[in-house]
Amino acid sequence: MDPALHQAIFQIKDPKTFRETALKVFNIQSARIPVYRDYISTLGTDPARIGEIEEIPFLPVEFFKTHQVLPERSGAEVTFTSSGTSHTTPARHQILDASLYRESFTRGFEQFYGPPGDYCILALLPSYLERSGSSLVYMMDRLIDLSGHPHSGFYLDNLKGLAEVLQKRNSDRHPTLLVGVSFALLDLAEKHPMKLGDHIVVMETGGMKGRRREMIRSELHGFLQEAFDLSLIHSEYGMTELLSQAYSSGEGLFHTPPWMKVMARDPNDPLSLLDPGQSGGLNIIDLANLHSCSFIATGDLGKVYADGSFEVLGRFDHSDIRGCNLLVS
Repeated sequence: MDPALHQAIFQIKDPKTFRETALKVFNIQSARIPVYRDYISTLGTDPARIGEIEEIPFLPVEFFKTHQVLPERSGAEVTFTSSGTSHTTPARHQILDASLYRESFTRGFEQFYGPPGDYCILALLPSYLERSGSSLVYMMDRLIDLSGHPHSGFYLDNLKGLAEVLQKRNSDRHPTLLVGVSFALLDLAEKHPMKLGDHIVVMETGGMKGRRREMIRSELHGFLQEAFDLSLIHSEYGMTELLSQAYSSGEGLFHTPPWMKVMARDPNDPLSLLDPGQSGGLNIIDLANLHSCSFIATGDLGKVYADGSFEVLGRFDHSDIRGCNLLVS
C-alpha cells in the first residue's frame, strides 16, 4: 500500500480528516483483503456505494480465528496470537509491517502519558509472558526499552522485587507506570499493600485468565485503590486484532488516539449503529490496521458517548461463533 497513507494515518488531527482517510482505507481493503472482500460480497454490499464511515461493514473479529486477514500474495513479518484455552481457538493477527504497530502504540502512549523516557515502566504480565505471540508483551518490551530506566522491566512472579522497586519510586518520586493483568495486580495488592504516591500510575489490562473469579471493573478498581491508597486506577483497552490502544485515566472511561474510533452497534441488528449513550456491541475503526482490516466488530459490549469516549460493560455470550456463519467454507 501507499507509504504516504501510512504517514497520513498518524497525521490525523480532526474528524473530517479521519473520515476521509477511513474511506480511503476502506476502498483499498475492500478490494485487496480477500476475507473482507468476500464478507462484504456476502452481505450484498457494493463498496462503491459507501460514502460515509457509518455505512462501512465491520468484519466480525472471529474471522481472525478462522481466516488469514492479509492482502493476497503477501506474508507476515510477525504474527500475534490471542490467549486461548482448550475450548477456544486463538486469534491470529498477521502483521505485514511491524513498524505500523510500533509507531501506533508509541504515538498513542505519548499522546496520553508523554515520552516513555520520562517513566520507570514496570510490567506485571505473567499470563502473557508464559506464552509466545503476545502483542501486549511486544508493546511493553518496546516501551520498557524506550524508558531506559534501570529498574524498568518485566516482573514475572517476583512480587517482592516489584514491591521493593515501587517503594524506591515512592521515595525518589520518579514518575512510574505499573502495567498489570488484573489477577496479578490483585496478588500484588493482597501480598504487598502499600501507600503509593500520585506520581505512580497503576494500569490494569483486564482479564483474570482463569486464575480468579471475574470481577466487574468498579469492584476491581475499588480493591486496588484501597490497597494502594490511590484515587484512580488507569486501564488499557487493546486486543490482538488491533494495532492501537485506548486508555482510561479512571472510572473506566476510555479515550482513543486520533486514528482510532469506536461505535456501538445494535445487538439485534449488527449492521445498524446506535445513538450515543446506548448499550451495544463495540465496532472499532483502527486505521493502524492498514494491512489487515481496519473495521472490526468486536465481541465486547459497551457504550459510546457523544465526545467519542467509551466504556466496556462486558462481553457477548457465544462471541466466539457470532458472525462466522456468513463465511462457511
